[in-house]
Amino acid sequence: MQKISIKKITAREILASASYPTIETTVTLSSGVIGKASVPYGVSAGSHEASVIVDNKKSRYGGRGCQKVVSNVETKILSAVRGKKIKNQRELDDLLTALDPSPRKTKLGGNAILSVSLAFARAMAVEQKKPLYRYIKQSLQSPIIKNRKQKIKKLPVLEYSIPRPMMVVIEGGKHGENSTDFQEYLVCPLKNIKYSDSVRIGIEVYHALKKVLKKNKYNTNVGTEGAFVPSGIKSNETPLKLIVEAIELAGYKPGVDVGIALDPASSEFYFPGKKRPYFLACENKRFTALQMIKYYEELLVKYPIFSIEDGLDEDDWDSWTSWCKKFGQEILIMGDDLTVTQKKFLEKAIELKAINSILIKPNQVGTLTETLNTIALAKSSGFYTIVSHRGGGDTNDTFIMDLAYAVGSLFTKVGPSRGERVEKYNRMLEIAEEVGR
Repeated sequence: MQKISIKKITAREILASASYPTIETTVTLSSGVIGKASVPYGVSAGSHEASVIVDNKKSRYGGRGCQKVVSNVETKILSAVRGKKIKNQRELDDLLTALDPSPRKTKLGGNAILSVSLAFARAMAVEQKKPLYRYIKQSLQSPIIKNRKQKIKKLPVLEYSIPRPMMVVIEGGKHGENSTDFQEYLVCPLKNIKYSDSVRIGIEVYHALKKVLKKNKYNTNVGTEGAFVPSGIKSNETPLKLIVEAIELAGYKPGVDVGIALDPASSEFYFPGKKRPYFLACENKRFTALQMIKYYEELLVKYPIFSIEDGLDEDDWDSWTSWCKKFGQEILIMGDDLTVTQKKFLEKAIELKAINSILIKPNQVGTLTETLNTIALAKSSGFYTIVSHRGGGDTNDTFIMDLAYAVGSLFTKVGPSRGERVEKYNRMLEIAEEVGR
């Protein structure tokens, strides 16, 4: 393969969906081809994620400015890579990680490094006259091994031809004030149908949910991910009742046509050192890990839940193993804050048999290659992958949808409204049309 070099890198501060800044980077190759990428950040983020460096100057954006990472891209990163002959994505990403070998990329910032990595990928896809998803697929060091079919009883269809939408329809926790303790409630079309039909079904349920909320005298304001944030809910179970009603109102069968997924983001209501460290404020209940698992078990019996992400704290590893042993054949037990898209944490999860699926967010790890390494390990170990947006600070960049299709993810997790979320669905609709799916 012919080597190419980077001629120029420029970066700038742009606004993300929560109206705080993030970074957008443009890479220009020696051939004159350019690639551009912007990176998100999460309002609710795992403590082991790659760092998002901000300026901490209170005079600008309350300290959330990104001038420092812009400078890191245009000086330190550019000077290290400019003019060097680069064979492929892996070579570029290896150069980037060598510049900042710190565990969480705190020297240059995970946001600076990822912006260069993704912009280079886009430029190379153009250079090679390939759709981005094909370039990503070829960037894998080894072929993706198809998911081994797991016996997950509440997920009737395991293999899809294109990632299905996992739509956030109710938000709580850090994403919605005066709402639920659980951070996200999601609906997911389950049948193996055309992608455009699966999107339509999810959106129809979303609009039906608005009617259900109004009927029950809840507000229909939307949160950071475009999902509803009904205030005054007194129980974390109530949204499940409302969603089941919405699925039926839209003309579908709960658990057959449409399933429900949960992301409690339990690290946000975990208080270490307490006898019962899990505290659900809206219900005024405290639980041990075993009691928390029992709480989920009761919900699984009553509702068509097929996936629970971050059901336990990110450092409560022993409890995760017990949880997965008991329910790993019933539902998807998904790691996010637990694994933060990093191979070393996934290796630990595999060893401890703590999960059977993993959420993928490139900005949790820092480069496209590191993301692909984690995905390859997950798939070869029989785990399902779900590629996700970021809650709170996302952009119009649709890179993750090309990534999800390229690696054969089971779902993509994205909110159902707001421009930066809709852009992602529109990109996958475009991909589905290109590939006839």
